[in-house]
Amino acid sequence: MDILSRIRGGLVASCQPVDDGPMDRPEIVAAMAQACVAGGAVALRIEGVDNLRATRPHVNVPIIGIVKSDLDDTPVRITVRIAEALALADAGADIIAYDATNRPRPDSREDILKAILGAGKIAMADSSTLEDGRIAFASGAQILGTTMSGYTAETEGLNVGPDFELIRGFKALGGFVMAEGRLNTPELAAAAMAAGADAVTVGSALTRLEHVTSWFADAIRGTK
Repeated sequence: MDILSRIRGGLVASCQPVDDGPMDRPEIVAAMAQACVAGGAVALRIEGVDNLRATRPHVNVPIIGIVKSDLDDTPVRITVRIAEALALADAGADIIAYDATNRPRPDSREDILKAILGAGKIAMADSSTLEDGRIAFASGAQILGTTMSGYTAETEGLNVGPDFELIRGFKALGGFVMAEGRLNTPELAAAAMAAGADAVTVGSALTRLEHVTSWFADAIRGTK
């Protein structure tokens, strides 16, 4: 069975702890990933080469690899350099996600996509608009993700909930649609599938304990 067939219809767990938090260690990310697979995740999204190397020997599901950077000269954070894409490929990623938005970065989105495909990996285009996805799909990206919707200047007003319209738009393009972003309840994940997603990625609600704890703590405080 090919990788996309293994993912289709399932949950992708994004195992990305809060940066510099107490769980931000490769061995903990690997344990988190194993727990997610035990719970039914059909694939994983792992940030960082060290975290990917620590996780790869312990799971047999497909892994989407990314590298996040905070650079002074670009707002783009996800796999911004060709060297990062190649390092993820070498570390065992089956799929490599990159920021497919039309924003400046050290290496162009076109060159990063070419590097991913040249390494023999599936490319996932983390997109913010239908046009992002259209360009990426035409250039060879097999997975179109709604990841960046609501997180760019062009789409910042959309960050109050999942972008179901973009899911439907990507479905019409004909690619494999990955719903990602603000899907923090089982009901929203199911709604994303109903809108046409082929798979759903969930992150904070599964693997950022600080965030989930704050949701409950704030709700309780709000009753006083």
